[in-house]
Amino acid sequence: MFGLIGHLTSLEHAQSVARDLGYPEYAAQGLDFWCSAPPQIVDTIKVSSITGQKIEGQYVESCFLPEMLESRRIKAATRKIMNAMAHAQKNGINITALGGFSSIVFEKFNLQKFQQIRDITLEFKRFTTGNTHTAYILSKQVEQGAKKLGIDLSKATVAVCGATGDIGSGVCRWLNTKTDVGELLLVAREQERLKSLQAELGRGKIIELATALPLADIVVWVASMPKGVEISPDALRKPCLLIDGGYPKNMATKIQQSGIYVLNGGIVEHSLDIDWKIMKIVNMDVPGRQLFACFAESMLLEFEKLYTNFSWGRNLITVEKMDLIGKLSLKHGFKPLMLSGIHS
Repeated sequence: MFGLIGHLTSLEHAQSVARDLGYPEYAAQGLDFWCSAPPQIVDTIKVSSITGQKIEGQYVESCFLPEMLESRRIKAATRKIMNAMAHAQKNGINITALGGFSSIVFEKFNLQKFQQIRDITLEFKRFTTGNTHTAYILSKQVEQGAKKLGIDLSKATVAVCGATGDIGSGVCRWLNTKTDVGELLLVAREQERLKSLQAELGRGKIIELATALPLADIVVWVASMPKGVEISPDALRKPCLLIDGGYPKNMATKIQQSGIYVLNGGIVEHSLDIDWKIMKIVNMDVPGRQLFACFAESMLLEFEKLYTNFSWGRNLITVEKMDLIGKLSLKHGFKPLMLSGIHS
């Protein structure tokens, strides 16, 4: 059995969903209540592969909310992720993906050192961040999106914003070795890590965000958006493909200008309907078939009975593992979201 650990996008969203799922006692509560709410299994999932295989999984709602990342609630945030992992393991789930901010919180606060959660000793081989599949899907969205828009990658400038992160560095490695992209712009806040990535790639121009945007034919956004920072459509080239790999995805609603194509990044579409209700809650366009690539990674590992932390640790994504998970993705009927996710 596979598992998905997720969370909602805000307190308001959480209250609304709790009401819809039949948890009225959660719906009327404020943030303090959600800080103490335990994880819940709220959905049972059935997935079929185009090979004919069938698997089952469970969705674990961690009750984590992004508002908990404020400094005085950080302990609540980390506790939420660890408790959700313990809940998944206690319920016998073989491989569980950490979705949304779950993997970010886990890695940023080095939660691997807290292996004992009450009477549960976490077996980390049961968990995956799903970031390898996400990096693969984003990379393919660059390739396929460029082709759809008539952008010649060999002459194009691609800016990866969040280049030193786990997913961003994976995308950079793929573009560097699997494509003939013309110029690669590396955008991130930590200069030393940028220099290290540049040295590893043997190429790439380290550049500030404001300078990079007007130069890029394609922007891959996998960075966290600092408060008060927004991308102005006037700063972007036209045509420009903007791949929104953040969470929650909101660039398509904020950036609406002719010649700018916004694609929901890191999303896959399955060839067959998935029996679940959870994707309706996160407002997928086609909730029966579309999902986050990180969630799909746990499904792929379940199909293949690869019960291992396939994606784990920071900046350890390799092109070889991206290639492997990509082949498994195609084998079982997943493809990168493309035309239906582009808005101009």
